Amino acid sequence: MSSSRPSANPRRPVAQSIAPSISKPQLTIEEWEAKAPLGDMAIKSIALVKAACEKTPLPPKVCRFSVDEAEISRPSTPNLRVKLGSGSRPSTPVAALPRNIPTHALHPKQPVQTPQQFYDWFAQIDRSVAHSQEAHFRAHVEMVSEHLSTADMLLDRIDEVDHEVDSMLEGWRSVEEGGKSLKDACEKLLEERDRLLELTDDIGTRLEYFQELEHATRMLNHPGESLVLQTDFLYMVERVDICIEYLKSHRYYKEAEIYLLRFQQCMTRAMTLIRMFFVGSLRALTADVTKRLAERDVSSTAQMHLLYTRFRSVTTQLAPLLGELERRAEAHPEELSALLSECHTAYISARKGLLVGRLMEEIRGLDPSHTELVELTSAGCSYLKQLCMDEFNLYREFFNSGEDQLYPYLENLCDYLYDDLRPRILHETRLTTLCEVCTVLQALMVLDVAELPDEPVDHDELILDFESHKPKGLRKLHISHLLQMVLQDAQTRLFFKAQSVIQAEIRYYIPKPEDLAYPDKLVAARKPASQFDIKEKESTSRLFHLPSLDKQETWFPTLQKTVWVLSQLHDFVKPAIFEDIAQEAVSLCRQSLVASSGAIKLRSPPTSNLDGELFLVRHMLILKEVANNLDFVRKDAEPVADFGGMTDALAAILNKTTSLLPDALFASLGMPRGQESITDAKHDIDQDLKRACQDVISYCASPLCEPLRDWVDRIRIHNSARAALADRDAPLLTEQEWAQQSAAEDLNTKFAEALERDLRSSVTRMRLYLEDDRTVSVLVTHIEEAIVDDYMGFRDVVWNMYAGGMKSTVFSLQDLRANLRNICQ
Repeated sequence: MSSSRPSANPRRPVAQSIAPSISKPQLTIEEWEAKAPLGDMAIKSIALVKAACEKTPLPPKVCRFSVDEAEISRPSTPNLRVKLGSGSRPSTPVAALPRNIPTHALHPKQPVQTPQQFYDWFAQIDRSVAHSQEAHFRAHVEMVSEHLSTADMLLDRIDEVDHEVDSMLEGWRSVEEGGKSLKDACEKLLEERDRLLELTDDIGTRLEYFQELEHATRMLNHPGESLVLQTDFLYMVERVDICIEYLKSHRYYKEAEIYLLRFQQCMTRAMTLIRMFFVGSLRALTADVTKRLAERDVSSTAQMHLLYTRFRSVTTQLAPLLGELERRAEAHPEELSALLSECHTAYISARKGLLVGRLMEEIRGLDPSHTELVELTSAGCSYLKQLCMDEFNLYREFFNSGEDQLYPYLENLCDYLYDDLRPRILHETRLTTLCEVCTVLQALMVLDVAELPDEPVDHDELILDFESHKPKGLRKLHISHLLQMVLQDAQTRLFFKAQSVIQAEIRYYIPKPEDLAYPDKLVAARKPASQFDIKEKESTSRLFHLPSLDKQETWFPTLQKTVWVLSQLHDFVKPAIFEDIAQEAVSLCRQSLVASSGAIKLRSPPTSNLDGELFLVRHMLILKEVANNLDFVRKDAEPVADFGGMTDALAAILNKTTSLLPDALFASLGMPRGQESITDAKHDIDQDLKRACQDVISYCASPLCEPLRDWVDRIRIHNSARAALADRDAPLLTEQEWAQQSAAEDLNTKFAEALERDLRSSVTRMRLYLEDDRTVSVLVTHIEEAIVDDYMGFRDVVWNMYAGGMKSTVFSLQDLRANLRNICQ
């Protein structure tokens, strides 16, 4: 039995196998079953799976299509409807049987009589059996055919839907394009409408600036005193100002220049009305106040009320108008500054007419001809300061500009007092009085700064000023400008008077015997000081901070006068002028101290030389510190602020192990070395102080060590001469009487006695002159080093000469240092 299978769908091409055939061992069914026998349960399971797989149902979403449509779209393979045993259609044609005799499909229509008939019948049976065995293959083919037909039907439907979707998309696109065109057209119409509306608004806005001229002209054509007080007046002025600024920035408009000129004329007319109203109101108020002040028995309180309270009462009406005039004059100075200046002049003239008479009466009440200069300066300047403050505050109530006219007016008021002060200041001969006058004037200036500090910039205040359109002009009154002239006169007179004092009492001062009575003055100064002297010294110490100000009476008069004059001038003259006069005073004082030191050394006592040098060291140290505190010297050298600073410098040098040279010592003090050029007073002081310290060290150490040095030099000269002559018959050194051991011991004894006597006395004098123990110890240390150096040379010579015979007599280094410390302490 043969069965036909449907060919593959042309939409699904069958992939051809291109893999090469590989020979593998073939297994027959019998061998497979023998090697993998199945049980009953496995056989039943296979049968069930086979039965279930014979026909796979279609998906539910496809089942809605009818079987007829499937059969129409694709013919199906006929199914085997009958099985063996239930009758089937014969595969070969058979003879027609009677309809009433039920026969089987495989039953022979005629009895089998021949072998050929049997073979035919058996072949039919065999084909039927084969056909029955291939039933499940045919069922599977039928099912596959049914699925293929369903898939073809679905593909057709998909094509139809795809076509419909394409047509719908095409229609949507055409609608979208049409809507977009309509939308663009509508937007263009809206933009055109907005542009026309904006153009209309712009034209209307620009026309408003031109139309404002008619309104301003109509208001100004009806003048009157009450016009400037109307609410619309300032609004009109503001609008005119805006129009002027607008037309200046748009001069290219047609007829813009003509309208700009007319608007400026309107602004000038408006500001002229403000000026006329202000001047008229000021004249009326001034006439009324003058009339009231001319009455008898007008108290000072009433005068203050008339001069200030009455004027402040009209500021609420006039200040806004003047503020508008000031702001417009600042924006348009060429057209309106003259009007504002006329208002300033009218106000100042009115105030000057009211105040001059009262001011002259107050100055006459001070009695300038009999009052002390300091008292007159204090009272008069205080009164003028208060008057100027009142005038300045009242002026600020009206104006916020015009400082260039206000200050000359206030200076003119001050001139009435200055006319009496200047002659007395220029003829004053007392330096202290001139200093007190300067103190009074400077105190008023300082109080002015303290009472009226610079106002900080406040953001809220700036906003208010911007809203009120009031420019920031006057902030505070600078009294220093008004007092500067009289202060300059006092400073000039003070400078020339100080110069005359320096020349008379420092340069050409002739010392008296009691001025040179040193050290008696230092001994007498050890008594307690009076309370008055203490206060005077404290006033000077505030400037100079000197460590020995508690004994100023021990200073040489020229040094006292120098410190006093410079302390008086320090706060009252300019730094450059003070530097010149201070350098001159210090230089002249130094010269007088050097000359006085020489005069002390010419006295008869043998200790006068040491007294003269200690006098010079003491005063040069004080003068050096005065120069450092005045701070008028160059800063190229390290300054020494006080005795303690000098002591520290000396102590730093003593820590060195090398020998101490005088130049190294004084270079550490900030003094020049050797023959360096000395160009100012500070270096002259350093040079004199260096020389004086060297002389003090020499005067203290040389008398003690000079006999020892002479003896050692004599020994060396004798040895050198004997070696040069090579004369063996010359007397030996030990045969000389002056070179005997007893002579050397006598020298050593005298040296020890001189240490106890002379060195102790010298150190006591140094403590008396220099007063500071640390400073004295520094100089004493250098004296000790000089003595030790000379004595060690003497000791080495005697040890070598006498073979240690004086070892127990002379001092060892440690013993000598200990002895010197005991004596000096």
